[in-house]
Amino acid sequence: MGDPKFPRRSFDTPSHPWQGERIKEEALLVKQYGLKSKKELWKAKTILRNLRKQSRDLQARLRTGEHQAKMETENLLHKCARIGLLPMEGTRLDDVLGLSDIALLERRLQTVVYNKGLASTVGQARQFIVHGHVCIDDQKVTIPGYIVTREDEERIVLNPRSPIADELHPLKQAQKEAAAMRARHEEAAEMKKDLGKKKFVKHVPKDVEAAVQDVEDVPAELPTEEVN
Repeated sequence: MGDPKFPRRSFDTPSHPWQGERIKEEALLVKQYGLKSKKELWKAKTILRNLRKQSRDLQARLRTGEHQAKMETENLLHKCARIGLLPMEGTRLDDVLGLSDIALLERRLQTVVYNKGLASTVGQARQFIVHGHVCIDDQKVTIPGYIVTREDEERIVLNPRSPIADELHPLKQAQKEAAAMRARHEEAAEMKKDLGKKKFVKHVPKDVEAAVQDVEDVPAELPTEEVN
C-alpha cells in the first residue's frame, strides 16, 4: 500500500535518458502547450499508453468470444469519446491504438481555455487556472492538466467573482487585440498556402520565343524527294 505521504509516481519516465530526437520533440511540445515540465508530458504519455495496453488486451480477449470483454470494450470506447479523444459513434479498438500524444494534450484544461479565447497565450491560460480565474459552471478548477470532457467544454467560463471577468479590465482589451492578431496570422497563412498552390509562368526570353516560332513554321510533314 505504501506511505500516504509518499504516493506512487503516476507516470513512466523514458527508457533511455539521452535520445536527441525525443528530447527535441518533448521540448517543442512543452513550449507549444505551456507545460510546467516534462513530467506533465510524461503523464499524458502514460495515460495513452495505458489506454493502448487495455485496447490490445481486449482485442485478444474478444477473439476468444468473452462476453465480459465486449462490455469492457464498450466502456473503453465510451470513455475515449466522452473526453473527446474519439468520435461518439463508429469507433473501434484500432482507433484507440492510433491515438497520439497531441490528442490528449488538446483536451487539457489549459489548452481548451486558450483555444476558447479566454486567454491570450497558453502561459496566461495556465496562470488564470492556477489563480482561480477559471471555472466550469460554478465549480472553480485550479488544475491545468484537468482532462476536459465534451460536456464540460461548453461550460468553461471565467470565474464571475474574478476581477478579470469585468469587461473594463485591461486584460480584456489585450485579449481582443491578441485574438485579432491571431486571426490575421491565420488568414495570412491561408493566403500563403493558396499562393503556393498556384502555378506562375516565368517570363520567356525573346530569343526562345523566336526559336519556338521557327519550329512552329516548319510543316509537320516534309515533301519527299523524288529519286530518279
